[in-house]
Amino acid sequence: MKNILKYKGYAGNVNFDSDDKVFHGRVLGITDVIGFEGTSVTELEKDFHEAIDDYLETCLKIDKKPEKPFSGRFMLRIPSELHSVIALEARKQKKSINAWISEVCKSAIKAH
Repeated sequence: MKNILKYKGYAGNVNFDSDDKVFHGRVLGITDVIGFEGTSVTELEKDFHEAIDDYLETCLKIDKKPEKPFSGRFMLRIPSELHSVIALEARKQKKSINAWISEVCKSAIKAH
């Protein structure tokens, strides 16, 4: 089970500090630092939601566009020979390169 919270398109990791007996985390995939914590799962989730809502409200107040994590696009540089093999395999399966790579990545994650 992954220790990830999700809310309004944002994801946050979850850690537990056994010394302080507190759950804590940070929002992933953005450069702005948004932290949250709680002494129970319910309190942690509530603070996570409040942190995201506060971030969005603050951005609105200061006329800043909120960062959005993980747009779904990324650049990848690979050797041209590999690009060719991928393109041929995708074509064989009657899929776009994007669809083929997405499936391969999903399979790799499930196998992990």
